[in-house]
Amino acid sequence: MVQAKPRPQTFDDYLSHCQDKDARYELTNGELIEIPPESDENVIIARAMDRALSELVGFRRVRSHQLALEMPGQPKNRFPDITVLLPEHVEQLKASGQSAIRLDMHPPMLVVEVVSPGADNHRRDYIDKRNQYEWRGIPEYWIVDPIKQQVTVLSMTTDGYGETVFVGDELVLSQSFTDWPLTAAEMLSP
Repeated sequence: MVQAKPRPQTFDDYLSHCQDKDARYELTNGELIEIPPESDENVIIARAMDRALSELVGFRRVRSHQLALEMPGQPKNRFPDITVLLPEHVEQLKASGQSAIRLDMHPPMLVVEVVSPGADNHRRDYIDKRNQYEWRGIPEYWIVDPIKQQVTVLSMTTDGYGETVFVGDELVLSQSFTDWPLTAAEMLSP
């Protein structure tokens, strides 16, 4: 008789269970929920942002799509489209052998989500992820929205995230990246 592998209950269980899987999953209330693949447009936007951010902070500090963030609440993890790490994360990830930022580690300095079509995706990026990233203490969260043709920069304040929306030829301003060179239009149409 073959016994089924127990369902992951903790983030450690999740990491162990998913390390050999090709798909990405979120752990929500003990259930593995497969994350659908990104649209080609979103992949292109994320790749261009990866390149621009890598030029500012270095290649090793920027991760695309594959870095798991352990989160408070449900789901227990997220896979941001882009994550900019702190310098200390590079060594921590190397030492752990896992591509995951744990709750006992400092939060990354920036996460970026490119909004996919559909009401569920819009809600997830603008409400659910915003709340979780704010609770996690991530200093900046950028929402790049090809549907609305806008870039929303959420910056941590003493009262939570403050929000600024950029459109068209407006230069996107960031507290963390004061030398960010791109306008909203350039980020939305690389």
